[in-house]
Amino acid sequence: MKSEQAIKSKLEEILGLKPGAAELETPPDKAMGDYAFPCFKLAKQFRKAPNLIAAELAEKLSESGLSAQAAGGYVNFRLDRTAFAKDVLEAYEQAGASYGASSEGQGRAVCVDYSSINIAKPFHIGHFRTTVIGHSLCRIYAKLGYKPVGINHLGDYGTQFGKLIVAYKRYGDRDAIEQNPMIELMKIYVRFHEEAEKDKSLEDEAREWFRKIEDGDEEAQSLFEWFKDMTLREVKRVYDDLDIEFDYYTGESFYNDKMAPVIGELREKGLLELNDGASVVDLAEYNMPPCLILKADGASLYATRDLAAAIYRKETFDFAKSLYVVAYQQDLHFKQVFKVLELIGREWAKDMEHVSFGMVSLEDAALSTRKGNVVLLVDVMKKAVEKAMAIIEEKSPGLADKETAARRVGVGALVFDTLSSNRIKDISFSWDRALNFDGETGPYCQYTHARACSVLAKAEWFPNRNAAFDKRADCHPPLHESPNNTVGADGNLPVKTDIGDNLSDDEAFELLRLIEEFPGAIKEAARKNEPFIITRFALDIAKAFNKFYYEHRIMDDDESIRTARLRLTAATRGVLAEALRLIGLYAPEKM
Repeated sequence: MKSEQAIKSKLEEILGLKPGAAELETPPDKAMGDYAFPCFKLAKQFRKAPNLIAAELAEKLSESGLSAQAAGGYVNFRLDRTAFAKDVLEAYEQAGASYGASSEGQGRAVCVDYSSINIAKPFHIGHFRTTVIGHSLCRIYAKLGYKPVGINHLGDYGTQFGKLIVAYKRYGDRDAIEQNPMIELMKIYVRFHEEAEKDKSLEDEAREWFRKIEDGDEEAQSLFEWFKDMTLREVKRVYDDLDIEFDYYTGESFYNDKMAPVIGELREKGLLELNDGASVVDLAEYNMPPCLILKADGASLYATRDLAAAIYRKETFDFAKSLYVVAYQQDLHFKQVFKVLELIGREWAKDMEHVSFGMVSLEDAALSTRKGNVVLLVDVMKKAVEKAMAIIEEKSPGLADKETAARRVGVGALVFDTLSSNRIKDISFSWDRALNFDGETGPYCQYTHARACSVLAKAEWFPNRNAAFDKRADCHPPLHESPNNTVGADGNLPVKTDIGDNLSDDEAFELLRLIEEFPGAIKEAARKNEPFIITRFALDIAKAFNKFYYEHRIMDDDESIRTARLRLTAATRGVLAEALRLIGLYAPEKM
């Protein structure tokens, strides 16, 4: 037996299961085998005891040439580790940088609506999850042959901008705002709400200024564009540190002139009805409250603009999928929007998905821009970089360009921490946890990558380095490595010497098993829209490599052993680097 996937495929064939339905386990004792298939869930289907099913399966599998043995209600499998090691390493070395990639996407677009900052409001820690989840999904889908379209759906519409204009005209200082836009705008926005509690007329004044923005009033439009320009200038600094580039910054206001056709279509198809003066689509048949399309005064709502945006994106990009990386509080909203699209005959509504995630709160309070109760992301990133610099100064004082390294490690720690749990879980932001570089963290994975690079550098395993390979070649070495410093004209590696049984030990097998699983992990992460799967994988392979590193002397005096272990180290390094890249982290050579 040569691979886990081959075992699964054979089980699915014999049992008549759908592809991907057969799940294997790892036996608690290696003496029992490398993989195990539990038969307990099949007892009801086949009306047999699990141990009898296991015995029959083992017999059929053995007839197919697999090493299978029944043990109670399990079928245990043992791989030919020498053949397995050869196949895994050759598969990795042949693919090089494209290992784990696929063409399943066929260049089709996947729209990813994420980050979605609010104009004139600070980029706080609560926005971080949507930002890093969406960024990772863009990279994961690109790896699978899709064309991700990153969209920052700006919050740039609503009466809050009328409030901000009132606040600016009453309490604002233009010079102070220019020097520190987000802090000063937040101050006057908070003050507006404090004053509005005492003077209700301020709310009417704010609504009037928002109406002026909608009507194109010169002063109102000028102030609104000023707020927007300053916001984008400030947040771009954060995006630069995260290595994020959006394809489009098309916010809510962009769809202001695209809502009328949607409203007209709803009326034409008899879906729009009045409810207390408001225009709604009745969704009671689908166990949902009515979807509000227009307020009683004719004003549009989020749903109106999201319907227009969905249609525009389909017409513009002809997406295969359209993802909305938005907190789970908006579950009902997106269910309503998707259902309304379905009701007006947009069959592609089935290709839209709300990628929900849990909320971020402070340890002792909820995040609230209105009350000024926020933790600014720039402050968190600054502290993380400062901590990384202190560690680098202590442990690697001679490291070149320590500032760049500290920024990559510090920011990477925050990204990894945010993606280190299932996205649907709520998070209580903790300074101590976010800035903890010990244990199961991003810096641990980055350091493991640097350790592997150090071993390979000593063995001169990075020939023909080409900085054009990757714009980050200084921290993500080319994945084509060769022990004899020669690479074929086609970019592929030369044929390697036989590794024999030099990688048959448990530590090497665990690394090889993980390397083989990497392509499947990428597909699973896309299927579930769950970057955590890649984060967990990066941590698992880092742990496995460190165990291998401590248990075995890679630079062994025996050339055949040394070559085999270096090949495994090179493959591990490449896969770990790619896993980190997929979740938005740099993979440094030195730390």
